[in-house]
This record gives sequence, structure tokens and C-alpha cells, in this order.
Amino acid sequence: MNYLDYTIIAAYIIGMLVLGYYLKKQENSKDYFLGGKNFGWFSLTMSAMASQLSVISFVSAPAFVGLREGGGMKWLTFELGVPIAMILVMTFIGPILYRSGVVSIYSFLEKRFGASTRLILSSVFLFSRSFAGAVTVYAVSLILASLLHLSFNMTLLIVGVSTIVYSFEGGMKAIVYSEVVQMIIKVTGIFIIVYFGLKNMGGWGELIKHVDQSRLHVIDFSNFGINGDEYGFFPMLLGGIFLYTSYYGTDQMQAQRIISAKDVPTLKNILLANGLLRFPITLSYCIGGLILGTFALQNQHFMSLIPAGKTDLMIPIFIEHYLPNGVIGVLVVAIIAAAMSAYSSILNSLSAVSMEEIISKRNGFDDSKYVFYSKLTTVIWGAATLGFSFFVGSIAKTVIEAINKIGSVFYGPMLATFLVAVLISRVNGKAMNIGLLAGVLVNMFLWIFVPQIFWFWWNIVGAFVTIIVALLASMVYVSTDQKNEIFKIKLEIDKRNILILLLFFIFIIILSLNLRNLFQ
Repeated sequence: MNYLDYTIIAAYIIGMLVLGYYLKKQENSKDYFLGGKNFGWFSLTMSAMASQLSVISFVSAPAFVGLREGGGMKWLTFELGVPIAMILVMTFIGPILYRSGVVSIYSFLEKRFGASTRLILSSVFLFSRSFAGAVTVYAVSLILASLLHLSFNMTLLIVGVSTIVYSFEGGMKAIVYSEVVQMIIKVTGIFIIVYFGLKNMGGWGELIKHVDQSRLHVIDFSNFGINGDEYGFFPMLLGGIFLYTSYYGTDQMQAQRIISAKDVPTLKNILLANGLLRFPITLSYCIGGLILGTFALQNQHFMSLIPAGKTDLMIPIFIEHYLPNGVIGVLVVAIIAAAMSAYSSILNSLSAVSMEEIISKRNGFDDSKYVFYSKLTTVIWGAATLGFSFFVGSIAKTVIEAINKIGSVFYGPMLATFLVAVLISRVNGKAMNIGLLAGVLVNMFLWIFVPQIFWFWWNIVGAFVTIIVALLASMVYVSTDQKNEIFKIKLEIDKRNILILLLFFIFIIILSLNLRNLFQ
């Protein structure tokens, strides 16, 4: 790296800080956490995609595809359930949350089940997302320290503090508009990697000649994920449907984007665009990983630079040793952007849930005080997650997998709770809490005592156990509070968008089954 690269990086970070300062005027909770509900579908789609295209996606997924033992293009199976999940969120959850007028989606549950259900799920969210935020900053700082030739602690502070500052200043507006820029940078970075990877290898023909054909296999119909196997068609599709429906509809970090839309049609367009764009972007960085992995296997110098057992460093090492100055700066910015987009979203959603579910419930604030304490809460969560990042190194090798498993312990029961709230009026708050607890306990049992069952299945198991136990408990705990009986919701069936997403789902399956033909 030279002065040009450092100048590009500095300009990007300063630009994010200026954006936060420019958008610092906030008048109330909907301004700070929902951007005044004035966003169009494009900016919120880019924002949601940016928070999804994280450091793990940008660095670890290509390494899995290209080099990691047992890896390959089967990473694409993570996307199989997305179009169907978007249909479910669009029909059963998104418009209902939007029209409820909440800032924290867990406040919606209080209207239906009472305060205890709200507190349970909001507490789960605060725990899991703060944990994920610390790991996000740790992971990117570890990668960037070697590229920037700075100490790990210094890198962590630069990335973490600058993200906290613009999130604190600009709230949701700064986060969304910065993520539009970040998404453009990250997608550009993917295509830069593809271009220079092919250039160094000698072109597409050399890739086809040397690519490991076993890494081109995507869908495995024989793998059911019950004997210690992973990435089979059925667990990835069915478990993925439940996981992504819950993630987009019942996780504050993502749901906060759809309820920030200016109207319900915009909300539906956001979900439609996410359902259509996630797969091609995932396909592009998987192809990038395949190219660099093939290049590494054919180029002893490149392979020798990648430490044994640390395949995640494949892309950072390629950036440092095989790209021209200036382009290196852009790619480093892409990695920083991948971390900032995820981390800023986590901070804002943690602050939103803290304010709505804990602080403002106990205190009567006018708008100016509400915004002040919201900003203060953002800083507190930033300091807490940043502080934890310094100590997460001792468990870093297992913590990323642990985050995914922790999410799958809760996502099924969370989804079931929202679906019961919308669809089953007979279940009251006490019965719902019993079902929720049962679903979580069964998933924890599977994690500890039945490890051969692939964790994607937990999303389904947890959901069904929660619903069944809640229904059984409702026979014992008959509600004397009639609010569950009058909580009537009209579902919206968007036939056009549903048809588009179903056709795209079929396209994904066909393309995945015939992916090898692209490399013939």
C-alpha cells in the first residue's frame, strides 16, 4: 500500500463522518430510528443488502468456495429459501408491522400478548446482536490490521469509533444513505476481484481448464442433514425459509428497514428487490472465490502466502500482493464498508429496542429528550460492543459459527410468536410464553445432545414446537383478557409479487442444477 491507498481510505472514513454530521438533525423517535418514514424502495433495498453483504460474505464465503476443505459452490444453497421467505414476510408480517406504527417491532407483541412476551424477545435480541456486533468489529480489524500495517487495537478503534460517530450523529438516515454508498463500493469490489483474478490466471479459458469440478456441485438431494452432514437441499431450503422469514420479519435490525418505508407498496418493493437481488450478488462473490481458489492452486507463490488453516486470508492477501495501488485502496474500503454497514445497523437497532422497550417505557420524554437519550444509548452500545471486541479473540475461531447457531435457536420460536399473534386468536400471552420457552429449550437440547442434526433444521423444529405447545397451553390457560380476541388483522395477498418470486425461485433451482455447464 502507498499514499494513494491510504488517501482513498481516509477520504472514505471522513466522508462517512461528514454524512453523519450533515444528517444530524433529528426531531423525534421516527426521525432517529426510522428516518421519518420517508425512504424509497431503492435506498432501503441497498441498505438491507449492505447489512447482509458483511465481512463474512465478502471474505469468508469466497474462501469457503475456493479453498476450504469440503467447500465449493454449495454455499449458494444459503439463498434457496430467500424468495419464498420474502413472500411470507410480504404476506404475514411486513405490512402488519408497518401499519401498527411501532418503532421496535417487539412493541407489536405487547399489543397482542402483553409485556412479558415483548421483554423476552427484546432481551434475546439485545443479547444476540450485541454479541454479533463485537465479533463483526473484531473480525474485520483482524483482517485490516495486516493490510493497513497498523496494530490490531488501532485498526479496531479506527473502524469502530468512526462507525459509532456517524451512527450517533445521523441516526437511521445516515445509516441508510451510507449503506447505499457502501453497497455500491462492495459490489464494485467483487467485480474488481473477478476481473483481476481472471487476468492473473490467464482468462476464463484457464479457469475452465483448471477448476476443481467437485467445487461446482451445488444441490445435494441425498443429504438430509441428520447424520452430521450439511448443505443438503431439504434442510437448506426448508430451514432457510423459516430462518429468512424470521430474520427479515422478526429481527429488529432487518425489520427496522421495512417499517422505515414511506408506505406499504414501497415496503413490498423492498422485499421483492431483496428476493431478486440477493442470489446474483451471492453468485458473483462465489464465482470470485472460485477464481481465486483455482488461481491459488495453480500458483505456488500465491498459495505460499496464505497461512495454513487460514483460508479466510485468501482475498486480503490477493488484494495486497496482486492488485495495483489505488485499486488496493478501493478494495480495502470495500472491506471496511462491509464491516461498517453491519456494525452501524446493529448499533441503531440495539438503541431502538433499548429506548422503546426499556428506557422510554419507564420515563416520559418529550421529543428532544428522546432523541438525546437515543443518541446516548447508541454511544453506550457502541462502547460496550467495542470494548468486548478487544477480548473476543480467544474464542474467535468458533464464535462466528456460534452466532449462526444462537440465531437458529431463537429464530424459529420468534417467527412462531409473530405468526401466532397474526393468525391464531385463541392463544393468550401466558400460553405463548410457554410455547416460546418450549421451542427454545428443544433447540438447545438438539444443539447439546443431538449435534448430528444440522442446525438449519432448528429453525423449523423450534417454530413447530412453539406453535404446538402454545396451542396446547391455551387449552389450560384460557384468556380472561379479551384483547387477543379483538386483535383482528387483514392479510394482504400480492399476487403479482408472489408470482415473480416463485418464478425466480424456480430459476434459482434450475441454474443451481446446471451450474457446471457454465464451466464447460
